Amino acid sequence: MYRLIQRCSTLMAPTVSPIILCAIMGSVVSGDQPVSDASNSAKKSDEAVATFAGGCFWCTEAVFERMEGVKDVVSGYIGGHVPNPTYEQVCGKKTGHAEAVEIVFDPNKTTYEELLKVFFKTHDPTTKNRQGADVGPQYRSAIFFHSDEQKERAKKFIEKLNASGEYRRPVVTTLENATKFYVAEEYHQDYFRLNPYAPYCQAVVKNKVRKFNREFGDKIKKGE
Repeated sequence: MYRLIQRCSTLMAPTVSPIILCAIMGSVVSGDQPVSDASNSAKKSDEAVATFAGGCFWCTEAVFERMEGVKDVVSGYIGGHVPNPTYEQVCGKKTGHAEAVEIVFDPNKTTYEELLKVFFKTHDPTTKNRQGADVGPQYRSAIFFHSDEQKERAKKFIEKLNASGEYRRPVVTTLENATKFYVAEEYHQDYFRLNPYAPYCQAVVKNKVRKFNREFGDKIKKGE
């Protein structure tokens, strides 16, 4: 809804106020950071929601946007105790939030386990509160489950990873209940797609995307 309001506002006359626009769309404008309602709206048989945190959300978003069966990916903040956090507050490491992505996917085209495979292959789940040079609790590896079933599937997946010996260190990914997901500021959305030559994208995000392409070539959306 948040993205829809912004996109629609660019198509309407400048004299139309945001309040009128939101009234038309059955919403109410407030000064609060938008809260995603994807987990509530994804009730159709072709929609389900997964929420992952694996370091900078620019990286995680860029990877999952390319995956077949994924319908939408939104960057935001979850798992903290401060309402309506800003990027600056989250970077201050005192709100408790993680940079995360909320993924709306079609369970008829991909599974939660396949999402988990991509998630664990495209970040380091063995470093606590850290991904490369990005350090802090906001960069923790975490799975925010939306149901007991998701929690159990993620738990079993992690157990298998630890038993496989794939990593030299144990997986430290936390399993956390999916609380309110606050949509990040608009300039964070589709960041890699819109800023492919930004220094961070060239140095970090591009390598994550390349790894996804290499490891999951059969899962790339057509046209990507």
